[in-house]
Amino acid sequence: MKRSLDGYQPRRGYLAELLQSVPELNHPEMPDYELHEFEPLLDSANMRPENWLEIAKTIHDHHQLFDGFVVIHGTDTMAYTASALPFLLKGLNKPVILTGSQIPLCEIRNDARENLITSLKIAADHPIPETAICFGGFLLRGCRARKVTANGFNAFQSPNYPPLGRIGTSIDVRSEMVLEPIDKPFKLAIEKDKNPQVAAFRLFPGIDHDILVNLFQPPLKGIVIEAFGVGNAPSNDKLFLQVIREATNRGVIVVVCTQCTQGRVDLTGYSAGQALQKAGAISGADMTVEAALAKLYFLLNQNLSADQVRQQLQQNLVGEITVK
Repeated sequence: MKRSLDGYQPRRGYLAELLQSVPELNHPEMPDYELHEFEPLLDSANMRPENWLEIAKTIHDHHQLFDGFVVIHGTDTMAYTASALPFLLKGLNKPVILTGSQIPLCEIRNDARENLITSLKIAADHPIPETAICFGGFLLRGCRARKVTANGFNAFQSPNYPPLGRIGTSIDVRSEMVLEPIDKPFKLAIEKDKNPQVAAFRLFPGIDHDILVNLFQPPLKGIVIEAFGVGNAPSNDKLFLQVIREATNRGVIVVVCTQCTQGRVDLTGYSAGQALQKAGAISGADMTVEAALAKLYFLLNQNLSADQVRQQLQQNLVGEITVK
């Protein structure tokens, strides 16, 4: 990012200039690296699912050439990309570390320098066969992370899974929390994006039926509903439940996550949750909304029936769900 009259904007070639002013990168203990810039460069607020696939393809195409990969990404949608890459990179056996900063590297006072240096060290020196976020002193599983503060340096947390590591005077990776390597060939899980229409929607008291009718219209293929508490919704609103039922009968996949920062959905606990289940919705368990949306995108890009998608959504595929 570089300052402009319209605020910070990405500028091609600017990061390479800035990295030349970071002497630590030339230290003999630092790994060699190559910088790849995408075209066009995007503020992360402009990211789309096809950009997830572009990043995954780039890692796939260069997989044999490097010990690990660092994806420099804006914080606004980093959790979405970090959730999508584990599904797209099938059989990953090298670290893919996402990082960024709350204050750009171009500023005198910034958190970018430390995050970048640490990410490079982890990607080069630690055998972590998964996608993770390195930020603000923590190493977090990518498909478990969420951005929790707009201003603090500890911008990301993993509410339902412990950190993979902590960064202080040393880099302490908890090997017991890291995924086991998969003894399968590494490949790209999606060769071509079918552009399935997925969405996420947050319930609120007094939601109007007409809003839902419009939201659930074709070509919608799947939706994540952020429900109250453990997955509750207005069970006395027949029109609301009718919209859900009609959509699921058409094959729309409805996944229920919680609005709470931490915890797990249980659609059997209250009648208000059972109403959603009877209408055809399925539990997202303790997945983050970001992970559930990325998983929907991934599964709907496969040649699967609606029932197969629903079944796999409730299975732990890449460490995104806690298995009871």
